Amino acid sequence: MSVRGIRGAITVEANEAKLISAATLETVNAIMASNDIEPADICSVLITVTQDLDDSFPAQAVRQLPGWELVPLMCALEVPVKGSLERCVRLMVLVNTEKSQAEIQHIYLGGAQALRPDLAKAKA
Repeated sequence: MSVRGIRGAITVEANEAKLISAATLETVNAIMASNDIEPADICSVLITVTQDLDDSFPAQAVRQLPGWELVPLMCALEVPVKGSLERCVRLMVLVNTEKSQAEIQHIYLGGAQALRPDLAKAKA
């Protein structure tokens, strides 16, 4: 068994707590389903947001999911690079898995597909 990182990202329509939470949960659920993992497999999750998303902590939404009570979660701000994608939530889910790096399914949803079109196309 190895620890692997699973990347995920999604864009949010507006800086509203409900939308930030919904987008974060959509990405987490897609990561979990695509990689056939359970909360007990997760070592930790790092969640970053762009500076224009400050209406809520995305981790609060994830914490409400069944089985996630003991999963370490951390929120942070993305580096504010000029011209970077706006209203974006990014996740790095560290999991214990038997899968190789090549078998990991990274998830890019909405406008975040532009971050890694190579990986977004592979999932379409």
